[in-house]
Formats: sequence, structure tokens, C-alpha cells
Amino acid sequence: MSQVSQTGLQSSWLYAFWKFSRPHTIYGTSLSVLGLYVVAIALNNSIPFQNSSSVLSVLGAWVSCLLGNVYIVGLNQLQDVEIDKINKPHLPVASGEFTQRTGEIIVVITGVLALSLSWLLGPFLFAMVAISLAIGTAYSLPPIRLKRFPFWAAICIFSVRGAVVNLGLFLHFSWVLQAKQSIPPAVWALTWFILVFTVAIAIFKDIPDMEGDFQYNITTFTIKLGKEAVFNLSRWLLTVCYVGMILFAILGFTQVNSVFLIATQFVFLGLMWWRTQQTDLEDKSSIATAYKFIWKLFYLEYLVFPISCLLG
Repeated sequence: MSQVSQTGLQSSWLYAFWKFSRPHTIYGTSLSVLGLYVVAIALNNSIPFQNSSSVLSVLGAWVSCLLGNVYIVGLNQLQDVEIDKINKPHLPVASGEFTQRTGEIIVVITGVLALSLSWLLGPFLFAMVAISLAIGTAYSLPPIRLKRFPFWAAICIFSVRGAVVNLGLFLHFSWVLQAKQSIPPAVWALTWFILVFTVAIAIFKDIPDMEGDFQYNITTFTIKLGKEAVFNLSRWLLTVCYVGMILFAILGFTQVNSVFLIATQFVFLGLMWWRTQQTDLEDKSSIATAYKFIWKLFYLEYLVFPISCLLG
């Protein structure tokens, strides 16, 4: 085989792996690690990257979380191959780019590496990764397979993204910085914001997947309530997130820059309503575009909230 052909196969495999890892979740995980590190630095009045162990801790936490991320989304794809052939035919196992065996090997390796690396880096990080992987397994894997039940599916998603990740990472980085192990109000505010925001994402993501979910008896809020009801519920949950964060800032906590936080939340709230008003619920691509936009708002919160802590 020529070198050109080998290079093409390698790049094709890497692209398939990139799709397998679900890039939008990779971005969210990466920003949550960086954001919580900055929040820990700001609230503990510490010096960022003050020594090599601090740098290694951040990089190690990032890699551990990415490995755990791939395990969770990969396991879900392995269990949803037939559903994904209808809802997400571009995913590598559903499209045939990866065999079931290849997917299984990736999931096992990333799961073991995530647990092993986090174990070496500290108790809080290991607890966070282990709990996240346990919930992700219960979400996808029979016989439990909590994703069959809309309430428990939402609980799984927002408990990991909201509580486990935010609190676990903050405690880990505070431990690395040798700061006191307590959760300040600002971190609780971010945690509750992400909790509710992730509920909105969790129910919104099922809107374009209605056909495949119905065919394979996956009960979702979209199937029970209808697309329009779930779409509007998701928008109002996002509104609650932003209004809640604005109220938190108005209360005058010294840990954040209130003016900056209030201004950004008003802008994001307006953008969310403006963008979602343009969504056509009969057009799958339009729904997908709105879903991607909501994820971008999720990313932005992990940028502006740490900045507000630095400015506070």
C-alpha cells in the first residue's frame, strides 16, 4: 500500500474517531475543565500555573475528562446503532466506518484510562470521573438503560454535566491549590445554572430524534408531549437559567463582577430568544441548527462566568 493511501486511511480513521467522540460534548468538557480551574484560581486568590505540578494537574484533569467523555458517548452509540441509522446515520458505528468491535475496544480503553489517570491525580478527580462513568453506563447499558425513561434520562445528563463535573472539578482544583475544601456561593450559582441548562439541552436533543426513538420504543418528552411543547419548555428553562444568574449578580456577591455578569446574561438571553424564534420545527436541519446554537451558549457561560470571577 502506498504512503499516500496509508495517510488517507489514517486521516479517515481519525475523522471517524472525532465523530465517535461527539465534538460538541468534547468542547463542553474542555471548557468546563478550563473554566472551573479559572474559577478556583479566582475564588482562592491563587496564582495560575504556579508550578509544574499545577500545570500537570490541569492537563491531567482535562485528559481524564476527555477520556471519560469518549467512554460515555461511545457506549451510548454502541447500544443505539439501529436507532442512529435513522436519527444520526453519520455516526461511525451506524454508518459502518467503525465496526462494533472497534467501538467496543475504544470504549473499554478510554474507560480504563480515564479511571486510572484520575486515580493517580487525586481523590476528588477520581470520584468525579468514577461517578460520571457509572451514571453514563447506567444511562446506556442494559438491563438498566435509563435512557428509556425521560425523567431518569434527564436526571443522568444534568447530574453529570451540572453537579458532578462542576463540584468535582472545583474541589479537585482547590485541593491541587491547597485551598480550603468548601463550595463558595459563586460555584453553587454556576452549578445550578448548568444543571437547569443541561435539562434544557437534554430534552431539546430528542426533538429531531423523534422518528427513531418512537420506532425503537425509546420514550422521550418529545414523544409524550410533542415537539412544540418540548421546544417551548426548553426555551423557558434557558430563560430561568439566565434570569437566575442575573438575580445572583444583583444580590451583590463580591465573588463576581456584577455589572459584567448581568450585561452578558441579558445579551445571551436576548440572543437565545432571537435565534430560537427562527426555528422551523418541521425542518430537521433547522432544529439541529438551533440545538448547536444552544450548545454555543453553553460554551459561552464557561467563558464569561470565570471572567466575572476574575474581575470580582
